[in-house]
Amino acid sequence: MLYHVGRVFILHGFNNMLKQDIAAALEVAFSQYGFAEPSVAKLQKLSGVSLRTLYKYYPSKQAMIIAALEYRHTRYFHFLLENSPKPGVDAVLHMFDQLKLWMQEFAPNGCLSINALSAFPEDEAISNAVQNHKNEVRQLLGKQSLNTTMASALFLLHEGVSSAWPVMGDEAVITAKQSILQLI
Repeated sequence: MLYHVGRVFILHGFNNMLKQDIAAALEVAFSQYGFAEPSVAKLQKLSGVSLRTLYKYYPSKQAMIIAALEYRHTRYFHFLLENSPKPGVDAVLHMFDQLKLWMQEFAPNGCLSINALSAFPEDEAISNAVQNHKNEVRQLLGKQSLNTTMASALFLLHEGVSSAWPVMGDEAVITAKQSILQLI
């Protein structure tokens, strides 16, 4: 079950409630402070649990980063598909409208996944988490467009908006949507 509390979405289940709450707090912490700045002690404080509990669920900073990325992935997919029309051109355009809202609200400094990859370019586990996220975004774009051959082109537009957002803002989304209408 997914619910919204302030600016954070929290996933709840019977056995993983605390683990998901910690992942949600870690996502917010890394989004606000980046990946280099927050120490494990700061992450522990921001997650609101004891250091022992934090390490019980996430035994290393790498595990904490991956948990935050995976949590954000789930939250992002729910956000992209919220109130989506049936698959087709309108669904893809809706995803880009949602991307605009996401960038405004949750990612004004760019994509958290790409920021993690930039901070830890040699870390295979973080790289795999980012790669999985990006592959699933590409697949979702193909599925929502009803044209899987367009998935890569739509993905490039999506990533372009994410990368250009800090510089272009709304103009990045407007230009991407114009390109989508020409492509499809």
